[in-house]
Amino acid sequence: MNRLAKCPANYVPLTPLTFIKRASMVYSGRPSVIYAGVSFTWRQTYERCCRLAYSLRSLNVVKNDVVSVLAPNVPALYEMHFAVPMAGAVLNAINTRLDAKNIATILQHSEAKVFFIDYQYVPLASDALRLLVASSKDGSSAMPLVIVIDDIDKPTGVRLGNLEYEQLIHHGDPEYTGEDLGDEWDAIALNYTSGTTSEPKGVVYSHRGAFLSTMSLIQGWEMSTEAVYLWSLPMFHCNGWTFTWGVAARGGTNVCIRNTSAEEMYKSISKHKVTHMCCAPIVFNILLEAKPQERCEIKSKVNILTGGAPPPAALLEKMENLGFHITHAYGLTEATGPALVCEWQTKWDQLPIDQQARLKERQGVGILTLADVDVKNKETMESVPHDGITMGEIVLRGSSIMKGYLKDEKETANAFKKGWFLTGDVGVIHPDGYLEIKDRSKDVIISGGENISSVELESILFKHPAILEVAVVAMPHPRWGESPCAFVVLKKTDTTEAEILAYCRKTMSKFMVPKKIEFVKELPKTGTGKILKVELRKVAKTLKISENTCATNKRSEKEIHFDQTRYHQDELHDQDKVLAMSRL
Repeated sequence: MNRLAKCPANYVPLTPLTFIKRASMVYSGRPSVIYAGVSFTWRQTYERCCRLAYSLRSLNVVKNDVVSVLAPNVPALYEMHFAVPMAGAVLNAINTRLDAKNIATILQHSEAKVFFIDYQYVPLASDALRLLVASSKDGSSAMPLVIVIDDIDKPTGVRLGNLEYEQLIHHGDPEYTGEDLGDEWDAIALNYTSGTTSEPKGVVYSHRGAFLSTMSLIQGWEMSTEAVYLWSLPMFHCNGWTFTWGVAARGGTNVCIRNTSAEEMYKSISKHKVTHMCCAPIVFNILLEAKPQERCEIKSKVNILTGGAPPPAALLEKMENLGFHITHAYGLTEATGPALVCEWQTKWDQLPIDQQARLKERQGVGILTLADVDVKNKETMESVPHDGITMGEIVLRGSSIMKGYLKDEKETANAFKKGWFLTGDVGVIHPDGYLEIKDRSKDVIISGGENISSVELESILFKHPAILEVAVVAMPHPRWGESPCAFVVLKKTDTTEAEILAYCRKTMSKFMVPKKIEFVKELPKTGTGKILKVELRKVAKTLKISENTCATNKRSEKEIHFDQTRYHQDELHDQDKVLAMSRL
């Protein structure tokens, strides 16, 4: 057995680049990309990728060079997911919601050799480049070559420098098939974390990890070869959860849109008969709150894969009623996107709708190519009981986990422990083996020795008919150490704190009831839609416990007086502070 050796015929490095070459042959005449009034077939898209890869090599882009791009979900960004690694380089899709300072930091840290900029973001990119120049006066950082991506449907003529994307396509060689991949462990993409709890870090993906994660997700989601995929999820977010490569693997159709507005999404779903889309739960609210004139009738089922913040069961039920079939996933940048999927079981179809929604709220089981997933006591690394109650840290192991953090050996070492990747998320395992996230480890509220899951509390609060969005964090408490503080965005502005608290007392254990309800116009979020709880915790420290919460507490007047006098506001909370936090 040991004498049978590997050879080029029986051992080929795994890479998602094989997907587009196959699509160009098997699905050559099928629509590959649709954007506004422009459409391409798979043969055309593959040819465009070959041309772009050739042009990048002509610009002296070589193995492991970083090619950054700041663009919305347009055809160029989709093509770069294949063309950049075909040239041997590493794709860095930058979050378009970042500010100039963050973009400059990424360009400097990644040492980007080429910087593609969509015409819409030229002003923002110009500011970032000026900051990069200012920080590079000592010669420590080289400036990237700038190339503008004009609108392919309605060119604007906007430029920043001499080069434009379509010029590279035009001058490229359609017969160029890309550089040979010597090792499947080579880097394919560099993605920066959103930094909800710390500074953003550069996460490096391998060709092998990207291939395996893609295969798992298209299989786990049961994506067919006739799939029509709507790009409501930013491609810059974990390379579109690997569906940039996945749609090519199934020979499906990519429907690209610049903006995730309700009108744009409903129009695309109706016109192109969309079958699949991904999004964070925040997009559910956009679809649910759409005005009548923005809506289109959904005549066939639309499958949605959702992740990010755990969606409350009530929200899932509302979406199902509109014609969307929801599958819940869990993942993070370091896991190449989704690592767990709530795999549906046929027997659950017989359950009442509310129970089905509650099951769909769970994060589920590991994707096929993930070797193992568990919930462990972080100190002892012992597995917790499968009782749906005992909390521990979610840990992962498998080939789809990142290579590591770019230029950060210390953080890379901290992320791995005894053969596991530590997610930093707290969860439980149910008796049927399905995982459910309870919180970020930093977001668990410890009140009087009781662990309170902010996610669980948010799920209950969201069922209140007047609440549009909610986030719960810890606030200091003189007696219990910490207590829950709920930041609420209302649908109905006449709802009072007393009404919300009365609802809480009826629907949750007494120790879970928030000690403060703070109404805000919007919640601070990262560029990928994750709520910035670290900012809310800062605000919570300036608030005082609501007197309404004392009404039903059976405590002495002395204790109540202690609570009221211990907490005073050093300065009045200005709602503009919270609004400002939403701007990165």
